[in-house]
Amino acid sequence: MKIIDLHCDALFRMQESRRNTLMEDLRFRDSNALNTNLQYLKKGRVKVQFFAIFIMPNVPVEEKWQRALEQIDLFYTEILLNPEIKHIKKWQDILQLNEGEIGVVLTLEGADAFGNDLAKLRMLYRLGVLLLGLTWNNANLCADGVGEIRGAGLTTFGKEVIALNNANHVLTDVSHLSVKAFWDTLELADYPIASHSNVFTLCPHPRNLHDEQIIAMIKRNAMIHVVFWPPFINHERAHATLDDLVRHIEYICELGGVKNIGFGSDFDGISSFVTDLEDASKYQNLISYLLKYYREDEVKGFAYQNFIHHLPRN
Repeated sequence: MKIIDLHCDALFRMQESRRNTLMEDLRFRDSNALNTNLQYLKKGRVKVQFFAIFIMPNVPVEEKWQRALEQIDLFYTEILLNPEIKHIKKWQDILQLNEGEIGVVLTLEGADAFGNDLAKLRMLYRLGVLLLGLTWNNANLCADGVGEIRGAGLTTFGKEVIALNNANHVLTDVSHLSVKAFWDTLELADYPIASHSNVFTLCPHPRNLHDEQIIAMIKRNAMIHVVFWPPFINHERAHATLDDLVRHIEYICELGGVKNIGFGSDFDGISSFVTDLEDASKYQNLISYLLKYYREDEVKGFAYQNFIHHLPRN
């Protein structure tokens, strides 16, 4: 069964490998150390993979834009140069993928990279960014993330960024936002989405969504993509099973979100794994497990069709 995965950090990991001469030089085509290398994507039947640009918050402000450009360069030179890969530049490109092609989407995880410069944001759109998360866990000029004790909402600048996202049919990601910023964003964003978040009731981690947030996303007809990192699945535990992960899917279904569920693995951004779901090549293990409990049309929805049905019409 085809898969659409909304989040991985392969660009960051490849960048780190090139910046550290003591590390193995990670290559997208065949490096086994990458959870989302090309061979793994093929084996797992991943049809569309989203690649995040991520800058660590401790990087000096004056270096962040350069770090983002380096990751974009890797997207163009390491990923797009493979003949099996097709760059998704507008949403309808996903519907035009041929057999054997894998679509790739560029995203931005945290607005730190462009600071207060909307010209840089517009450049990111032109380079292909189709999904933007305003924050990582830290606070920035747009909003507070979940790790900021203050817990403030959107700034005036953050509201300007969402308005630009709306005008350009770019998804606004709520996955790392503070609770206040989440509600502010849901009020303003035309295309809200949670690219990699789970259920707080089942696992009380601040990165997960509370019931009222999940219900509000469902009412907005927004997608919620479950994430595969064990600490977001089982509270304060570094391991998880497929059954543990499926509990989060079932809970969202019980809240009325069977048509709002997708996958956002966070591969290459996580250090522990769900058993039998250690990299993108294992995706069909999850599909086989889900087919034991859900109808085939529902599993197809989780895997790729729900997202396609929610595509912005640009």
